[in-house]
Formats: sequence, structure tokens, C-alpha cells
Amino acid sequence: MATATATIKLSGLARILVQENLLSEVEAIAIQTQANIVKAPFITQVIATKKVSAEKIAETTSRSFGFPYFNLDVFNSDYLPAKSIDLKLMQANRVIGLQNHNNILFVAISDPTNLHALDSVQFQMGMTLSPVVVEDDKLGRWIDKIAESKDVSMSSMDMDGDFDLDIGMGEVEPEADNTQEVDDAPVVKFLNKMLLDAINMGASDLHFEPYEKFYRIRYRVDGILREIAQPPLAIKDKLASRIKVISSLDISEKRIPQDGRMKLVLSKTRTIDFRVSTLPLIHGEKIVMRILDPTSATLGIEALGYEPLQKERLLSAVSRPYGLVLVTGPTGSGKTVSLYTCLNILNNPSVNIATAEDPCEIPLAGINQVNVNDKQGLTFAVALKSFLRQDPDIIMIGEIRDLETA
Repeated sequence: MATATATIKLSGLARILVQENLLSEVEAIAIQTQANIVKAPFITQVIATKKVSAEKIAETTSRSFGFPYFNLDVFNSDYLPAKSIDLKLMQANRVIGLQNHNNILFVAISDPTNLHALDSVQFQMGMTLSPVVVEDDKLGRWIDKIAESKDVSMSSMDMDGDFDLDIGMGEVEPEADNTQEVDDAPVVKFLNKMLLDAINMGASDLHFEPYEKFYRIRYRVDGILREIAQPPLAIKDKLASRIKVISSLDISEKRIPQDGRMKLVLSKTRTIDFRVSTLPLIHGEKIVMRILDPTSATLGIEALGYEPLQKERLLSAVSRPYGLVLVTGPTGSGKTVSLYTCLNILNNPSVNIATAEDPCEIPLAGINQVNVNDKQGLTFAVALKSFLRQDPDIIMIGEIRDLETA
């Protein structure tokens, strides 16, 4: 009776190892109990006891599930996909992305019975997964290596050298009492980390949100907001001041919303723009930063994740000599990148393309882009009327806000 009860308790990898006679039921239950106590994965605890090797577990699960066995020793980090799995998700579920091919992400996992891990990664990445089984100890070393590379890229970044203020916005000098907040080194490093993490995760927006008893930071990834961190509440004013200074905003003004821009120079060939918006809340200023990556428009239609039929319909619509294409969808769903990709496809010396945006998010050479300025009277409707006198072939309007524009 005791044996039957024990067998019922076993599941996943534990049951497979017992079925393959690599562990006894008593050993498996004891290891599972210890793993629960120390809050470690079952597979890690098995290997720690040295009762079954990582290689033997990988070979066994590969055969049981029919997933390919892969030796991580021969893997080259150059093949790691540009859009990586969230580091916390990677560490918690012991899974890494190896390569992205035709919107299929090949992932390395040591315990393929961990369906929750695969579901979590598929949800975050929005791709079909193709798992390969690897040895757990080698997987752990790769996760550590990826984490270290992210830390190095963040710590080596110099704020003074890598951030350029948008000259057109006008720089604001901080007041004397705020100088310490602006130049606080831990705050600078923390903000660097948040910005680089957001870029690496493919986020479209960052939300810095103060509440009465906590402060949180969220990223919008694939259209969904995800909580990333809850730093100390005391950091909220220092972080807001830092963001406002590098965005050329008035750090002494905390009563009304402000809009600004900033640039992050990652390398000589890559610069990321951020559109910054502040909003006074009852517990402090909320700041939202929209990431504007100019390279997004040059990725090509294949990189946008459209199904073949959707892609065919979109290309057919934008290729017609006349007509109207309306792009709608929730925040972070890819409207802007889709529009710019289409403009990039249509952009050639034989056509005159004009856009009206608030603001211009991704500069494209060869396209006449206008920043709407309602205060100065340059509305979408005014810009549209002017375009019609400019011999246009293609017009793109960022938003339809009023009846006149429509």
C-alpha cells in the first residue's frame, strides 16, 4: 500500500527516472522532498546527490520525449537570438533560447517534463517553441554566462558618454537642491540597467509608477505589461529627476505633465530614441518612456511575425496604386513598426512620401516627415492640406484625431 501511494506521488522527471530504473521510488521521493525544502529544481537535486549523471538524465529524457539531444559544448554564443528570453524567466525555469528561425524558437531545456517552463517562455516570446534536451549542469553554466554578459554590458555603459540630449527640446539646468538627486551614481546605474533590459527584451514602453507603499517598474512586451522590478520607494524622486534631466525637462515642475525626448547611443552604428511623458499622480510622478528603435523599420516584413496570409494581404494593400490603409490595434501591438516597414518598402526615388506624426518616431531617409505641433497651429489637418499641395504619391497620418483629418 505504501509503495502504491509513493508511486502516485511521483510525476514528471521523477517518475521517468523510476520507470527507467535509474532511481528507486524511495530515492525519488526523498530527493523530491529535499528539493522542496531547499527550493531547488528536482533535476538539480538529483545531480547533486550523484545518483544519476546530468548526461544520463539528458539521454533518457531525450529518448522518452523524442526531443533531440544537444551538446551545449559545441554551441556558439554568436547564434543567440537578438530578442532573448527574460533573464528572470530564464533563471527560474532553466531554459535558454538557442536560435530563432522562421518564427520558431529553438530552446534548450534539461527537464522537458517542465511544461510550465515551456508555456511561460512561449507566452513571453510569442513564438512556436522547438525544444532540445541538454545536460543540466551545462545549461546552468550557459544561464550564468548570459546573465554575466548582460551585467557587463550594463556596468560598462557610461551615462555621460552614451546619452545625448535632444537639442531641439532645449536643455534645462537642474536647481542646486536637485543636483545630488540627478547625479546619484546608484540611480544612474539602475536607470541604465532598466533601459538596456527593456531594449534586450524587445519592450515598446517602460512604466515608472509610484504608489503609496511601493514603487514599481513595468515593461510592455508583445502588447502586455509585465512587472519587472519593485525598487525602494525612496528612489522615486531621484529616478524621476534623472529621467527628466536627460530628457531636457524641467525637474522643478512636478504639477503638470511634460513631454520630452532622449537618445541612447549603444554604438557608433546604433542609437535608440526614447519619447518621455510625465504625469503627476497623488503619490508622485509617473513616467512612461516609449522606445523608438530606428532599426525596426529596416527589419523587413518577415521579422514582424505576420502569418503568411496576413503578410500577403498587407503587401497587396500597400502595393496598390491608390486607396486607403487603416492600421489599428492596442498599445504595443506593432502598429508603428508595421507602418514604417511598409513605408520603407515603398520608399524609392520615383515616389514622394510625406508623413505627419506626433512626434516623428523613426526617422527615415528619403521620406518627408513632419512633427505635428498643435500649440503652433500645425495640426494633422493643416499638415494634410499642405501635403496635397506638395505633389504627394503616398501620405501617412500618425493619428486621426478629428473630423477634418478624417
